[in-house]
Amino acid sequence: MDWITLLLCSLITIGTFLFWEFVAWFTHKYIMHGFLWTWHRSHHTVHDEALERNDLFALVFSIPSIFLFYYFSLVRYSPYMLAVAFGIFLYGMFYLVFHDIIVHQRIRWRPEKKSKYLQRMINAHYVHHSKHTRKGCEAFGFLYAPKKYEPKKFSFRKDRQETQ
Repeated sequence: MDWITLLLCSLITIGTFLFWEFVAWFTHKYIMHGFLWTWHRSHHTVHDEALERNDLFALVFSIPSIFLFYYFSLVRYSPYMLAVAFGIFLYGMFYLVFHDIIVHQRIRWRPEKKSKYLQRMINAHYVHHSKHTRKGCEAFGFLYAPKKYEPKKFSFRKDRQETQ
């Protein structure tokens, strides 16, 4: 593979990864909290089961990547379409680590030091889960959350000055 093809494939992978955030946001807001709430409801309720009906979405979201990997490696080779498949796969891995492991602790592990970005993303997701119904939720994305979701820090000096 020449360097131009490698560069283009890298850009396609990154672009697909970023575009998949929009796909996930749109699907989460309008489908999961819409007509497929029957699947997603399990994710907004407290339970002790290892799996939930909402996990079916992971299978559905993996189909495009699996199909693209299969078709464009075995049937009709295309490095560019394999880059799309890889971008979708990477987004799925990001979702697994961020959402299922770091936020929901399906595997008990959390980074010791959390960046402001990670803290904001976790907080936004907790705000999303503060509602147990399909209506009234906010923060549907996984890669981006506005600054309003940054956890508030307590400043003794600032609070003390305000009381004097």
